[in-house]
Amino acid sequence: MRITDVKASVVFGSSLFVQVFTDEGITGLGECSPMHLGALVHFVNTILKPLCVGKDPLEIDKLWTSMYYDTYKLGDTGLKMEAISGVDIALWDIFGKVPIVTLLGGCYREKVRMYASLGVAKSRDWRDRRTPLEMARLVERNVELGFTAIKIRMHWEYNVDVDPETDWQIFRECKRVTGDAIPLSFDANNGYSEATAIQQGRRFESLGIYHYEEPVMVDDYAAYARVADALDVPIAAGEHEYTRWQFRELIQRGRVDIIQPDVVKCGGFSEIRKIAALGEAHHKQMVPHMTMPSVGTAANIHFVASLRDAHRPQELTRVDQRLNALFKEPLVFEDGYLTVPRKPGLGLELDEKAFARACEA
Repeated sequence: MRITDVKASVVFGSSLFVQVFTDEGITGLGECSPMHLGALVHFVNTILKPLCVGKDPLEIDKLWTSMYYDTYKLGDTGLKMEAISGVDIALWDIFGKVPIVTLLGGCYREKVRMYASLGVAKSRDWRDRRTPLEMARLVERNVELGFTAIKIRMHWEYNVDVDPETDWQIFRECKRVTGDAIPLSFDANNGYSEATAIQQGRRFESLGIYHYEEPVMVDDYAAYARVADALDVPIAAGEHEYTRWQFRELIQRGRVDIIQPDVVKCGGFSEIRKIAALGEAHHKQMVPHMTMPSVGTAANIHFVASLRDAHRPQELTRVDQRLNALFKEPLVFEDGYLTVPRKPGLGLELDEKAFARACEA
């Protein structure tokens, strides 16, 4: 089998799917984190495609190594790793003519418990924020939808210590809704200085908090370590790390409790497996970051279902019926869980007509 084409497509103007085509009529489907749509399409279609066409799609590690090292002077974070992620997931989709969770070593759980990941921002403008009561109502609606765990995100966009008092009020109002029965986590989105992160964390602990995500700025590993040492709540981070080498620093220097690689950002299944092995060797919990509710989430639940100790709820930002309509059998969310697909590959088969219309939208 040989690769004949690699194509990145923008879907509904906000998602980026990658297809890898072969001379045997088997097509793989992947997804990239859509942070830089135009640049990602160009990177996949003009830089990665020539490295893949004509190669055996089942030699995934060789292809990953070629995509990574033959473009080494372009860096090893951000855009490049996001592009590699989409191609790598599609290659695993081809390889997975049995379910990918089986290829990853076996399915430890048939269903994966999901937490609703709810942002305080109403729009792309981080300053357009919900009030504490509005956030509490949003949490209540998601509990009614069947979620049994919740995370609230502050969307501070790397602005530090802007309004920690309102953040505290938001957490307090939301905790009144969830009570003790529903775990409530808090994502500061890198929005606090070290001192404020510790102060806020102690307040959150007084009411009961499940995990505390990205309390301080990206790459400030020393601050992460001091926050982790000062608090009892598990500290989580990793959505801004891309490779096993960066996660080594986050684990050893940052001493976080929960690591959060993102399969559509960190280099696909090939790299996230190595990150998971590193985390397991250091006895870290795995709760991957994931904001893409279709292909990316399918990849993520295959991955976490293959991990023996990934017992914590996993991230689901939304159930997107518009994206679900692109697939003959979309992911099924029910009673707080997503069922792990057990059909070939990712278990998602595109409706080609619906997909073509979406690409034109």
